[in-house]
Amino acid sequence: MAKVKGDIIIDIEKCKGCKLCASACPQVTLELSKKVNSKGYLYIVKVNDKCTGCTNCALVCPEGIITVYRKTLDGNKEHVATITNVSKDINITVKE
Repeated sequence: MAKVKGDIIIDIEKCKGCKLCASACPQVTLELSKKVNSKGYLYIVKVNDKCTGCTNCALVCPEGIITVYRKTLDGNKEHVATITNVSKDINITVKE
């Protein structure tokens, strides 16, 4: 069975360092940076390439700042999940 490769993009300027995403990551791919963003928060960073694109991090992020991708067979990234409009109604889009 082929291993699924994922990737994430984190909007570090909006991250408040709550670590919920790091706790939800089964691959231990995320941890707090040693630097702070422009608002003074330690932010989450990807620390290894073990991401499978499971979407757990995006689903638990209260700020909705994580976008998840999975790499397709041809090497391109396929958008899998984004949480948006967190301040009002939450919109979740997850591709199976």
